Amino acid sequence: MRPRRIHITGASGSGTTTLGRALAAETGALHLDTDDVYWLPTDPPFHQKRPIPDRLALLEDAFGRTDRWLLTGSLIGWGDPLIPRFDLVVFLIVPPALRLERLRAREVERYGAAALAPGGPMHVAYQAFLDWAEAYDIGTQVSRNRQAHEAWLARLPCPVLRIEGDTTVEDRVRRVLAVRLREGQAWRG
Repeated sequence: MRPRRIHITGASGSGTTTLGRALAAETGALHLDTDDVYWLPTDPPFHQKRPIPDRLALLEDAFGRTDRWLLTGSLIGWGDPLIPRFDLVVFLIVPPALRLERLRAREVERYGAAALAPGGPMHVAYQAFLDWAEAYDIGTQVSRNRQAHEAWLARLPCPVLRIEGDTTVEDRVRRVLAVRLREGQAWRG
């Protein structure tokens, strides 16, 4: 049986959202991203966190509308009540230099080079974000780091598919779609 409720996670810049969108296009499943519920809508974005009960309620509501969904991003530290709903967790691991290159390009596309340059209105926040993203692989100074992800994955009751390296989106989609769960292996929410 194919997993119907999949959580895709990894470090920022590892491609979780890209894979989620591609899988949703391929399967017709609903795609949700944790950033959309974690952050309140602000301008500029990503400055005010939504309260945890509200995040969980938004996701539970979305999950209740369909039996096929893909949840991308990270929910370490706040999303454990959702774990029983996962049929499969996909963990993406990408070399740190490539992740940071992707993040730089994404932020320039989002905000423009001038806003991020020294003296620009978003420069300080941009540098803080890149420092946070780089710290994922090198230590435990930030709560969302590789060590915390590995410990969280080890506690999961569902199967975990690890995809390492700079693989193509098509290869990642193929690998996820190839997963078959044994009877009784999928968890029901």
